[in-house]
Amino acid sequence: MAPNAALPAPTALAPKTPAVRRITGLKPTGHLHLGNLVGAIRPIVAGQYRAETIVFLADLHALTVTHQPAQIRALTLEQATVLLAAGLDPDRALLYVQSQVPQHTELHYLLECATGYGEAHRMIQFREKSARDRQVRLSLLSYPVLMAADILLHDVHEVPVGDDQSQHLELTRTVATRFNARYGDTFTVPRAVHPAVSARVMDLADPTAKMGKTNASGAGTIFLLDPPEVIRRKVLRAVTDPGRTVGYDPGHRPGVANLLEILASCLGGSPVALAADYGSYAQLKNAVAEALEAMLRPIRLRHTELSRDPGYVRQVLTDAAERAQENATNTIHRAKDALGLLSH
Repeated sequence: MAPNAALPAPTALAPKTPAVRRITGLKPTGHLHLGNLVGAIRPIVAGQYRAETIVFLADLHALTVTHQPAQIRALTLEQATVLLAAGLDPDRALLYVQSQVPQHTELHYLLECATGYGEAHRMIQFREKSARDRQVRLSLLSYPVLMAADILLHDVHEVPVGDDQSQHLELTRTVATRFNARYGDTFTVPRAVHPAVSARVMDLADPTAKMGKTNASGAGTIFLLDPPEVIRRKVLRAVTDPGRTVGYDPGHRPGVANLLEILASCLGGSPVALAADYGSYAQLKNAVAEALEAMLRPIRLRHTELSRDPGYVRQVLTDAAERAQENATNTIHRAKDALGLLSH
């Protein structure tokens, strides 16, 4: 496809939108991987037809730890492109970059004025990292309040969360409820949406650890843009368990169970039923490699297509940021008025 030739121009959201509004944030600290696809991206793509969907790339959250500025910029654009390649429709969902909507940081401070130090200090990520590292940035302490601002800014009703983010959403609900009680009805108090089935995808090299974007070697992580030969190599080298028969037993055989869960995420069906189709680990690994390549090939090809015209992706982000500011501005006005700040 030639640049600027066949890519559609982004358009505004349709006038009639679903009653439920849902938000998801992705942090550009690494390349998106299979766990992100199964746990976040596929639900976003499916949900954009049932709920008003907001997706933002949380580049401000990426600044809470040591980072390379050029890498944050590149990963932000890459993640936006991957989301579009995976089926996110800019006509139905709002996809923007957090730092391009300044109301996020404005509301962040206003909410800090309604949040206790102890509440922020109790957040598990801060406690773990501050206990491990000598130098911890102040933003790491306050970023759960920024996360609350991310959510409350858009009057969302639902927030998809995994177990590792439940504590942060509870803080959001607590702060919103307190603010409303103290200063008047200002914020929509969101509710958590948990996946019906666990969407955790484990590391192929260490099936007791969750697959992650920031794994140093990436040996056990299937990145969404990995070429076919890399996918196959990682799967064939996946850690299995003692024994030779294929069976689904996450407690005692986590390696084989992880492979079966990955296969189920590609093909559908249950890991237990799929286990009966394979007589050896080699057969199972070959099947997983083939299923992953078949599932990821369209995303990789579409990403390549979109990358030929990065101006299109940037325009999607710019247009969405402008639209996001409309509702965000209304929220800021309500919050400032409730707090007693002078309006223009």
